[in-house]
Amino acid sequence: MHYPRTFRRQPLAIALCLVCLGAAPLTSAQEAHADAPAQAADEHEADEHRADEAHAGEHGHDEDATELDAVLVESTRSRRRVSEEPIRVEVIVREEIEEKLLMTPGNIAMLVAETGGIRVQATSPALGASNIRIQGMRGRYTQLLADGLPLYGGQASSIGLLQIPPTDLGRVEIVKGAASALYGPSALGGVINLISRRPGEEPETELLVNVTSRNGQDVTAYTAAPLDEHWGYSVTGGYHTQDRHDLDDDGWIDMPAFDRWTLRPRLFWTGDNGARALLTFGAMSEDRAGGTLPGSVLADGQPFALTQDTTRYDAGAVVEVPVRDTDTLHLRASAMTTDHRHRFGPLVENDRHRTAFAEASYASGFGDTTWLAGAALQSDAYDSRTFPAFDYRYTVPGVFAQAEHALRENLTLAGSARWDDHSEYGAHFSPRVSLLYRPRNWSVRTSIGQGFYAPTPFVEEIEAAGLARLEPLRDLEAETATTASLDVGYATGPIETSLTLFASDIDDAVRLDLAPPSPDGTPRVQLVNVEGVTRTRGSELLLRYRWQDFVVTGSYVFTDSTEPDPDGPGRRQVPLTPRHTGGVVAMWEQHGRGRVGIEAYYTGTQPLDDNPYRRTGRPYVELGMLGEITLGRVSLFLNLENILNVRQTGYHPMTLPQRAADGGWTVDAWAPTDGFVVNGGIRLKF
Repeated sequence: MHYPRTFRRQPLAIALCLVCLGAAPLTSAQEAHADAPAQAADEHEADEHRADEAHAGEHGHDEDATELDAVLVESTRSRRRVSEEPIRVEVIVREEIEEKLLMTPGNIAMLVAETGGIRVQATSPALGASNIRIQGMRGRYTQLLADGLPLYGGQASSIGLLQIPPTDLGRVEIVKGAASALYGPSALGGVINLISRRPGEEPETELLVNVTSRNGQDVTAYTAAPLDEHWGYSVTGGYHTQDRHDLDDDGWIDMPAFDRWTLRPRLFWTGDNGARALLTFGAMSEDRAGGTLPGSVLADGQPFALTQDTTRYDAGAVVEVPVRDTDTLHLRASAMTTDHRHRFGPLVENDRHRTAFAEASYASGFGDTTWLAGAALQSDAYDSRTFPAFDYRYTVPGVFAQAEHALRENLTLAGSARWDDHSEYGAHFSPRVSLLYRPRNWSVRTSIGQGFYAPTPFVEEIEAAGLARLEPLRDLEAETATTASLDVGYATGPIETSLTLFASDIDDAVRLDLAPPSPDGTPRVQLVNVEGVTRTRGSELLLRYRWQDFVVTGSYVFTDSTEPDPDGPGRRQVPLTPRHTGGVVAMWEQHGRGRVGIEAYYTGTQPLDDNPYRRTGRPYVELGMLGEITLGRVSLFLNLENILNVRQTGYHPMTLPQRAADGGWTVDAWAPTDGFVVNGGIRLKF
């Protein structure tokens, strides 16, 4: 029987070498903020820098509205200021990213998890895998982008979320609700766009070293510099490792071991006429292991190793070329390949995911109207050397257009539409209409959109159990959805508040169901389209108060998500969807001195599916504290996470009394599995 191998402690040479690249003393201004524009004429970088200098809160909203207004949103393609964008876009700026960087330097899970309406849901507790649910919709509907490119695949794997360090992020833009009109079939539930940092006017280098009480270590390095008046570069690298832990001594690994390195160089170019280009390349390798400890067995009397080895390479380019004063040509392209070696007990599954993407669009305008039109082509391929019956090749050409018109000074109407011709699931039309009204200190946004999602074998249950017991996909229809939202915001002096109402209806949602057993009696499962509508209704409330260097933020989210009951007529609550969640964050911060923060997050009851121990998860509170002190170019930080030591194994075991029909051995994760964790370290700026 194969057991997870002991992970080697690789040298830190990769990260340390990056420190030597272009290291030079920073000016006092750069020590405070190193995201200055490479060119004064580059309005986007200048705006980003001004926004980063502001004290930012949970969603990137600034005390002075003009600071946040300076951010030009990229995810909607319109390049409008965030306050003038009819589509609601939540922006997490560099200030907030740096806070979460001190908590989890190795991944972006916490960075997005503490945004209202977003839930990071564990999909494979034994491997620590998670995906991102937006406003109650399944994680597979969320499109994860980097600088507008699908560098992590057309459908980012759930572990991919845990393999992206936030070190080189300038900000994060989040579009909630059906965004297929903007980005095609992978954006049915929304888009999370990771925007990279740009080089400053002088060389800059950062090094962060972090250790955890669970014997985890992170080393990340970032260096950037201009090469001349037109060219600049950045390089980000990291090494991350953690030991395995069985926290309840039952022989099952509750925190998987992993060993990962990442590398991402970028090249930036700015022309005299305002043309811009970004070239990026990424490489990542990780070994991750869970399952049973050596010498331990499950209820069937057998050990069960659970591992995943991953190697990913990607490359992309973004080009903007002004044609004349009001016209711009946009070009984007990327390619990604990921190789996996999964082990589910005695079975090994080897596979490869590949994505290729190209897009060209032309933007112009006249009077109070701006418009954009373009064409895109995306290819998604999956090859399994173990189960070739699941191989697929999806090719999706599409055309799209959008327009925005100022009806009057404080009223803007925006519309976008996209037509995609999916090679497997046919042609689909995806429209979206948004309206913005801004009287005085108020802002009112409303939006409605439609989109579709092309099914693949990789629903959440299959990522945890593998393909061995899944029937090949047959007679599936594309999943389609209509989403709508109404957002009302108000800001005056130190007070800021917003209320959002959201809704979604999903037709032909894909669900895992039982299939006839195999001839030898082994259980089988299959993917089927649900007859009926999966319906979600909810609201988000945000309240923020600022006083000098203190910021207090409170949030509350209500989600009512139901689906047709698979066991009979009627409806049931969608499993793993809490109706009530909320949080309070208090932060004191002074640039150049440090920060102290405390946060508490509440998760209410949630229905559970196929859990023999309980039908409903218990409510719980996660409490955390963060402290950082800055001494010139050196910062020392300490973070306490889940101080109350909430663990799902405190309520019931993670393993099942018998193997599930899909082949999995664990119940769904509805609460934290890692308990109380302390991490701390040092950050150096050169």
